[in-house]
Amino acid sequence: MSDAQSKIPEGFAPHFRKSRVTDPWEPLYSRSMPDAVHIGLVVGEAHCNSRGFLHGGVIAALADNAMGLSCVAVMAERPRGLVTVNLSVDYVGAAKLGQWMLIAPRVLKAGKSLAFADALVTADGETIARASASFKI
Repeated sequence: MSDAQSKIPEGFAPHFRKSRVTDPWEPLYSRSMPDAVHIGLVVGEAHCNSRGFLHGGVIAALADNAMGLSCVAVMAERPRGLVTVNLSVDYVGAAKLGQWMLIAPRVLKAGKSLAFADALVTADGETIARASASFKI
């Protein structure tokens, strides 16, 4: 087992939702639960900005993905997909190369036409960002 693999918590598997946007950031991992889909990764060079920290765009894109998938997970009638109508991210810390970054979303409400979620983003357990989003169903 490599050092990077040893950082992946129990219950996580290779992320089931592939995308051309996230392909360069693989491997991504996820853990599906009845009310949420957590997404994580071991921060690698492909995820970092010129200062060596996890790029904010990676955080935003993956938080959007995790919150949207979580909204779908709680819906009785699962839609084919959602469209993000608002995304907000507050960056309060930084993740460094080799750290485990986790996005833990929470669905606030999933209605008939809109869904709302937020997420806490951590690196090795320390909060680095919080996100919120609204989705059109």
